[in-house]
Amino acid sequence: MSTAGGGSGAGSGDGPWGPAARVLRALHRDRAAGDPLVLPGPWDAVSARAFEAAGFPALATPSAGIAASLGYEDGATPVAEMFAAVTRIVRAVSVPVTADLEGGYGLPAPELVERVRESGAVGVNLEDTGPGGRLKDPRAHAEWLAEVRAAAGPGLLVNARVDAYIRGASEPLEEAIARAHLYAGAGADCVYPIAAPAADLPALRSAFGGLPLNALAAPDGGPSFAELGRLGATRITFGDGLLLRARDDLAARAARLRENRAG
Repeated sequence: MSTAGGGSGAGSGDGPWGPAARVLRALHRDRAAGDPLVLPGPWDAVSARAFEAAGFPALATPSAGIAASLGYEDGATPVAEMFAAVTRIVRAVSVPVTADLEGGYGLPAPELVERVRESGAVGVNLEDTGPGGRLKDPRAHAEWLAEVRAAAGPGLLVNARVDAYIRGASEPLEEAIARAHLYAGAGADCVYPIAAPAADLPALRSAFGGLPLNALAAPDGGPSFAELGRLGATRITFGDGLLLRARDDLAARAARLRENRAG
């Protein structure tokens, strides 16, 4: 198995994060309109290998998907189990992996960064929802993101998830823009206003300037990847959507098996 997905590239000229970090960053740069980076969300080694075999150049683990695969509710996965799952996924593939680590599990920035490095992931998704499902103070969160950046150096790709749309902000577009500016100033490489409607993507992209914009894949019948790209998305992720579809497919197959019908 190639080491491109691991974090052991010290001495390679690519810094402590290895060549995979350079590849992941390059995939985010200079995306043409209508050609966003599509990052499937593996929840285990089998799904990761399936996505890699399909030709995707990088993967983005979903915390909710991993939680479900381990038998936990979203947000309730013990930190050691989350990192163990991410490590297994990274080891299973040769493409770069970025990991959804929720709000950082209350870890000090240096400890979080060291655990990420040990897992082999070369990117992180860090949200601004805090305890009790409430939005964190944006300035305090920005200060913590700055600590993450300082501990990681420039190699680690930091995707700052902005939860204004899912946490009841009275003016989610304005709130998302204000928070994103703070997080970008703290060193975030990409901003993810999760669940932002497609109609808001042009305003968000304009407000963020050249900063990459992450959009959540739309359900069936929503805008295509190309359309999301034309609206301003630089990259597209899925949350636990792919796992839920796989679960539904398996449930249907199980029902057929129960009825003693073939495949």
